[in-house]
Amino acid sequence: MGSSPGFFLICLLHSIIAVTCGGLMMFYMKDIYEFGHGPETATKLLGSTPHDQLLIRTSDSFSGLLLFAIGFLLFMVAFVKDREFQSFFAKGCTVLHVSMALWRFYFERRVEDLAFDWLRQIVGDILLALSWVFFLVYSWREKYD
Repeated sequence: MGSSPGFFLICLLHSIIAVTCGGLMMFYMKDIYEFGHGPETATKLLGSTPHDQLLIRTSDSFSGLLLFAIGFLLFMVAFVKDREFQSFFAKGCTVLHVSMALWRFYFERRVEDLAFDWLRQIVGDILLALSWVFFLVYSWREKYD
């Protein structure tokens, strides 16, 4: 069974994005909040009491660790050579990214402090999903040509 070079490249790209974002979330969350949302919103998102701040920092660190682990998993999956698995994995990732975009549209845009960022994040989710869709179209064309 051969493998598609596109799958390796897409997995590697998504892995780099996930590992980088996860590392930044674990260690530089305040800076990331300020960069992404502005200083005023970042202050609100970081909590008002020391207890809230500790809970939020802990939650962000675990979220970053999870994202880092997902990036590492994507790196490992990039080396799988089975075309059927690659297709299955690409479909699952597409569903995951579209689900995330729907979640942002229906819930995250209602959060007052995040209301201005939801559209930009949805575009990012859709672009990530499209990379997998392009892989599926390419592999389908490769399979039937």
